[in-house]
Amino acid sequence: MNEQRKPSPYDAPELYDLLFEAFDFDLSYWLDVARKAKGPILEIGCGTGRVLLPIRREGFDIDGLDSSRAMIARLRRKAADEKLSVRAEVADMRDFAMGRRYARIFCAFNGFAHCDTTKDQIRVLKCCRAHLKPGGAVIIHMSYPGPGYWAEPDGPPVLEQEAKKPGGDRIQLWDRRKKDAVHQRQESELEIRDYSARSGTTAVHKFSTSQRWVYRFELELLFRAAGFARWDVLGGFDGRPLRSADEQMIAWAYR
Repeated sequence: MNEQRKPSPYDAPELYDLLFEAFDFDLSYWLDVARKAKGPILEIGCGTGRVLLPIRREGFDIDGLDSSRAMIARLRRKAADEKLSVRAEVADMRDFAMGRRYARIFCAFNGFAHCDTTKDQIRVLKCCRAHLKPGGAVIIHMSYPGPGYWAEPDGPPVLEQEAKKPGGDRIQLWDRRKKDAVHQRQESELEIRDYSARSGTTAVHKFSTSQRWVYRFELELLFRAAGFARWDVLGGFDGRPLRSADEQMIAWAYR
């Protein structure tokens, strides 16, 4: 009998926020995108608002959507606590209808990797294109898994993220990965571990998730199949061209 699949980490937004709320390596980039957008913005896969809420605090017109009801509920509570007016919808990024068009639509921090098939990827991009104003752009950020990533042995858990909690305690995210280079997939068995400064490990929360990676020319073909005619693929948040396998990939596709 197959082992029952563990819940998604996105079903535990409070733990997610403890790990990632201060995770801001990309935030200045998205704030700059918002400043230059000259129109409304949509974040797909917005989660609990790690990126969306700072943009909204700056007064920009931004909406968000995420398929996780728990994540959106937490985002709305956080916005209400700050008395911020935010539109955040529970919706599938492959098939959403926001009733308006946007100058910029973006998917941050590997959210696009949760599209498991080429069909799913094209559906997302087509739906985004339909929601763009003329001259608008969709922006996809993904890590670029080079040869070293695929050569890593499966099995040993990897410390993915660590954060301090109030009072000196810590929380860690450990990822036990199983990689399939042919299908460009990563299956992850995740443990979020609570550590007490006085007594050591106090709780272990277990989850599972999967991601499918895409590469530059594959993504360009996806843009073409979705109806985009022009795009740029960058190799970092400073706007340089993508040249190295250890860079971040930020791709802009224009309507």
